[in-house]
Amino acid sequence: MKTILLIEDDPVLRESTAELLELSGYKVITAPHGRKGVTLAKEKLPDIIVCDIMMPELDGYGVLDELSGDKNTRQIPFIFLSAKTERREVRKGMDLGADDYLTKPFEEAELTSAIESRLAKVSILKEVVSENNASREPEDDILNINELKNFFFDEGEYLTFEEGDLIYSEGNHSNYIFLIEEGMVKTHRIEEYGKELITSISKDDDFFGYYSFIQNTPYKESATALKKTNLYGVRKDTFAEILRSNHKLAIELVEFLAEDLAGVKEQLLQMAYGSVRKKTANTIHRFVEKLQRRTDEGIRISRNDLASVAGIAPESFIRTLSEFKKEGLIAIEGRNIKVLNIEGLQNMS
Repeated sequence: MKTILLIEDDPVLRESTAELLELSGYKVITAPHGRKGVTLAKEKLPDIIVCDIMMPELDGYGVLDELSGDKNTRQIPFIFLSAKTERREVRKGMDLGADDYLTKPFEEAELTSAIESRLAKVSILKEVVSENNASREPEDDILNINELKNFFFDEGEYLTFEEGDLIYSEGNHSNYIFLIEEGMVKTHRIEEYGKELITSISKDDDFFGYYSFIQNTPYKESATALKKTNLYGVRKDTFAEILRSNHKLAIELVEFLAEDLAGVKEQLLQMAYGSVRKKTANTIHRFVEKLQRRTDEGIRISRNDLASVAGIAPESFIRTLSEFKKEGLIAIEGRNIKVLNIEGLQNMS
């Protein structure tokens, strides 16, 4: 018999939900608030936890945060129950590592189905790990980056963000690694004087959010959608297990990250030593290559974002764009920049 820990401060809802789950064949342990819930989770090690968010002493986010930091409880499936339906609240819970999210009032079938699904997933993963440890056929391995991307598309959590939406914030718990299906994302941070520095631009088929492969490590930067973006997220514990089981993939990933690091190093050198004209030309050229655009198609990115990548003040960047336009290197139509003389820009960059 599977054991469920139910953490809910409303006594009527707690009793009725516990009764429902017991009638469904589960053993139920209950806690009236988050602090008691954490204690019971560490003592009893239940098979799954169902937890309210708004509670006295310690809310649901705090419960998940504490349990995620304990090696004995971090793998226990966690389902949030809440009346909060705002997208940012749902994302906050998922970013912390929650497995599912049900809004009140919920139907009996919704709750039991969510619990059954999460328990089944845990059981299957344990079987797979056991089978892989005992005997693993080479054809079952994820051998390269392309196969890893297919895994993201097949097994990852599908997410959609509109232009300007924040995907994650600096300081948030980093429990996911992302792969972009379609769209564009900037990662950025604010330096000590309040200036935004864009650390990377990611497009279709790019990974991002892999600052650390350790579960629950805070992000060191923020990520924002530059246009409507569809992406897939895979939990870091799942990703780490893939790497542990696929040594060829781990080696290829190291090479992939080394190439990425070389690109970042080149960007920093340009920012440190390049002239304003050279930085501006190099940034435009990089965006054309990154977006795989024909030069006559143009790029549509805000001037502030372009200037941030170049590492110069927006005013200087805009002034240099005007110079390039007068020289016939580019054409400017609103926010759209078209390259008219790619060789001229390459000679500067």
